[in-house]
Amino acid sequence: MASLSLALAFVLSLICFPYLLVAQQPYGDSNCPVYNNASTALGYDCNGVNRTCQTFLIYRAQLAYNTVSSIASLLSANASEVSAINNNISLSKALATNTEVIVPLTCSCAGRFYQANTTYVVQTNENYYVIITNNFESLTTCNAIQIQKASPNVVDIFPDEKLNIPLRCACPTRKQSDAGIRYLITYVVQSGNAIASIANRFIADVGQTLEANGKSEQDSVIQPNTTLLVPVQFPPNSTGMDYPPYEPPPPLPPPSIPPRATPSQPPSNGSSSKKWAYFGVGIVVGAAFISVAGTILFCMLLGKTTGKKNDPIVSSRSFEAQEKAITEKSLETETESLEFLESISKIASLKIYSFKDLQAATANFSTDHWIKGSVYKGNVNGNQVVIKKMDGDVSKEINVLNKINHLNLITLLGVCFQDGIWYFVYEYAGNGPLSDWIYQDSPDKKTLNWGQRMQVACDVATGLNYLHRYTSPPHVHKDIKSRNILLNDEFRGKIAKFGLARPVIGNDGQFTLTKHIVGTKGYLAPEYLENGIVSPMLDVYAFGVLLLEMLTGKDVAFLYEGVKVHLSEVLGPLIKEEDGISNLKDLMDSSLGEDYPADIAYTMLVLVDHCLRKDPGKRPSMDEIVQILSKTLTTSLIWGSSTSAGNSSS
Repeated sequence: MASLSLALAFVLSLICFPYLLVAQQPYGDSNCPVYNNASTALGYDCNGVNRTCQTFLIYRAQLAYNTVSSIASLLSANASEVSAINNNISLSKALATNTEVIVPLTCSCAGRFYQANTTYVVQTNENYYVIITNNFESLTTCNAIQIQKASPNVVDIFPDEKLNIPLRCACPTRKQSDAGIRYLITYVVQSGNAIASIANRFIADVGQTLEANGKSEQDSVIQPNTTLLVPVQFPPNSTGMDYPPYEPPPPLPPPSIPPRATPSQPPSNGSSSKKWAYFGVGIVVGAAFISVAGTILFCMLLGKTTGKKNDPIVSSRSFEAQEKAITEKSLETETESLEFLESISKIASLKIYSFKDLQAATANFSTDHWIKGSVYKGNVNGNQVVIKKMDGDVSKEINVLNKINHLNLITLLGVCFQDGIWYFVYEYAGNGPLSDWIYQDSPDKKTLNWGQRMQVACDVATGLNYLHRYTSPPHVHKDIKSRNILLNDEFRGKIAKFGLARPVIGNDGQFTLTKHIVGTKGYLAPEYLENGIVSPMLDVYAFGVLLLEMLTGKDVAFLYEGVKVHLSEVLGPLIKEEDGISNLKDLMDSSLGEDYPADIAYTMLVLVDHCLRKDPGKRPSMDEIVQILSKTLTTSLIWGSSTSAGNSSS
């Protein structure tokens, strides 16, 4: 155990080491002995569409500035606006240290650079370093302050001297504006942060965030106490600021098989689930599976079987029982549907389409526009959309879709009701369902590479975390599977099909019960099948199955085929073995070849095992999974770029 812990700590240090080598923005030292007029030290170039714009800075409460009033005064912000955007926090309420506060400011061009202006009176025994790193938390630089002075080369400052402080900010460029970006958030990087994790917590696109900062997948390292611009379409809100700053976690020993859950018990919120947070993002170097258990799983995944056998945990391929909340009104008649349509017309975010609009968009629902089932693609006002015919009560799905607005959740653009049939108009995901890209069912089939798989996994986890934490009330999707994850033109994952989604209303919003079981074989958690417990852990379990499919390239039905035990009972012993990373190729999708980092792949198997634990209280939360996958994604991108560089030089 001690040797494994040392190995984990060593690997973590290797992973973190590159972050100490390269700074995104240069900073002067504590006393600014040398004046530096490099543009990166002075501010962001004034190259936006507008010379003045609304911007947002993220400030962390500290002992000297721990109220909205004091923070607003320091940054010359409107205290009422700061309070409003942070859930109307009282101006005088003392905030816990490191509480992140959104500060709205006006960003303007001043010569070549953008800046938001404030002033500061120097206190006794303060120097540039204290002012910049402590008081202003690296939201400005030494050289940027110096250039504001009448004599920039005079580096000394004195008590009671009034300094002009240019805070780092920027306005969207033409390219960003055309892509729908309206704001650039200035965020100060903390130890352990990665661009992907920062972008995900602000519901921003990772690629756009890389580009906004002159970064790329090949050069994505960032250093603490530098600023990162985060491009967003909507103003940030404080509900998205709940993630604590990342700290490298201590290593976790290989997981053991947990005791069988007691189905009648709801998910535990105790320390057992919190221990998962420490699993973190370490790339495990030990452990494997040259054993009988490894042989069993190898045969299960790769061996050919002659017939299908029902898994004892799941009794059928799918369940047709339709779950309905007692408090919801069903749209059982056309009159009720029309009344509901009338109520929808008052929702600004949803458009009511005429049936003629949809006929024109699909050439009267011709076969040329048919995708599959009752789904068609079309063109509305020059934009590609997907149109889906819906039967029955759609009120629940519309209500859910109207509440959500997230990059990783499919967007419902509008609806139509005609002759008793509903038509949903969605955004178009050009690469179709994930199931078309991960199952190696033919030799010449195109599949996702390792980096794409990690990106999609991170996207799905981020979307689920949004549902679980940031919708009101929290929601559970209940139907996570590869066919319900759509990929856009950039192979970014979007969760679709919210027909089974429901709010979680129970003790502390953690769980509720149902007598109506519905879902797909293999994806359903034991506590749901056996006792009807509905909680966010239901989605966590399904996500674990989905991640296993993405790693192995096998459909969950194939994974269960001929196996009489729960998947975690097979995975558990494997990841406890001592020497099996070299045998990962026997388990991993053969279409990947050897183009994946074995240590990260092994870590993903450990993550799968935790997600599939029978006791829901011992599974990780989606918040914890997002933090792990964000770091894993960044590490995978670094691995990919180094591999590409090595191949090109050889």
